[in-house]
Amino acid sequence: MSEKLNQEYTIDRVIHEPARLMITAYLYVVESADYVFLMQNTGLTWGNLSSHLSKLEDAGYVEITKEFMEKKPHTMAQLTEVGRKAFDGYRRQMKALFEDLPEA
Repeated sequence: MSEKLNQEYTIDRVIHEPARLMITAYLYVVESADYVFLMQNTGLTWGNLSSHLSKLEDAGYVEITKEFMEKKPHTMAQLTEVGRKAFDGYRRQMKALFEDLPEA
């Protein structure tokens, strides 16, 4: 069985990490989100959120936009088209993986 799993399911490690999975899941359902929204909903610290978003950005999955609102920095994140497709693929793979498992 494990040989079959290795051949059929190549899990996207960028998304699979729990914090990045939470971030991509939130960004999947909203058009974009700022750091405060993501921090409040994921429970990540500013530094952890920034680090994980950087990895998602490096993979081309997230686009980060920085601007100033009332002289204060405001950072927004949104999934790119590549990120949206990667998340869709990840969801399909995980669903298929769990459906293929035998009953206990």
